[in-house]
Amino acid sequence: MSDVKLFNLPDVGEGLTEAEIVKWHVRAGDTVEVNQTIMEIETAKAVVELPCPFEGVVTELMVNEGDTVDVGVPIIAVDVGGEAGGEVQATAEPPSR
Repeated sequence: MSDVKLFNLPDVGEGLTEAEIVKWHVRAGDTVEVNQTIMEIETAKAVVELPCPFEGVVTELMVNEGDTVDVGVPIIAVDVGGEAGGEVQATAEPPSR
């Protein structure tokens, strides 16, 4: 059974409200593990690698390289139920550090 979770762009710095998508390290159909680097983003302060908070199959990259995205906007969908193409059932909070 599909269980697609969304990962929202987290606040990676103190009070930053947006980031530019520099490079994706995964694409739809790829299998990802928890804490695997999925993308690089650039904020006003630095380029940062973002880890995936889920294990599963990437169903959709929701933003493109070069896009500037607000914190809290969904950036990737991952099917944690093992089947691609399911309905979105939950929105995830960014992993705590």
